Amino acid sequence: MARAAENGSNQRAFPSTLMTMLETIEVETGAKPNAAVIWLHGLGADGHDFEPIVPEIVRRGERAWRFVFPNAPVRPVTLNGGMRMRAWYDIQGLDRKSAEDVAGFRDTDTLIRELIAKEGARGIPANRVVLAGFSQGGAVSLYMALRFPESLAGVMVLSAYLPRESSFSAERAPANDATPIFMAHGQGDATLPIGMGQQSRDFLKSQGYSVEWHDYAMGHAVCAAEVAAIREFLFRVLP
Repeated sequence: MARAAENGSNQRAFPSTLMTMLETIEVETGAKPNAAVIWLHGLGADGHDFEPIVPEIVRRGERAWRFVFPNAPVRPVTLNGGMRMRAWYDIQGLDRKSAEDVAGFRDTDTLIRELIAKEGARGIPANRVVLAGFSQGGAVSLYMALRFPESLAGVMVLSAYLPRESSFSAERAPANDATPIFMAHGQGDATLPIGMGQQSRDFLKSQGYSVEWHDYAMGHAVCAAEVAAIREFLFRVLP
């Protein structure tokens, strides 16, 4: 068992007992959590990447939430010359016209659904779960949440975009038509240019979704002002 975080959280690493379930790092900000945030890392990172942010979002005694940080499977990534790394799906190219890894998205969708079901088995229903992610993890969160058949509490999309737009109309789930969407992007992002995020924001709004948009003077990163906005969003959708 990992050492408890300094804010009094219970911090644990959970290798899965199921062959197909993802290994996760979990941080509980109080006893008997009544909500969960499933937060997906970016390409090549791991579940520890956003773990240090938890004490900045929830201070001692404020909420009893469980933050779940899964590790993506290790797979070859075409964009990086076939190098094997943690990735939620393969990337052919950063151009929106590049072929998308349909099988990769569907496989990851199944894995994240298992994590949501695990929270349900521990007493946290889907409508008390927020899906979140940075970069590739944000793209997966948005892809999956709007296709999920049960209402979620919210979706946080950090420095990312909506993938598989071409199949969206046929696959969208009415259960999440009213789910709040938080999107944030760096104005100087050279990895996933802000225009990709803005295009996705505008598309989602045209489809009737409620999108809260933030942009910041930064690159492909997360800044203190963004963390403050994330905190405000989470406290609003998980009262």
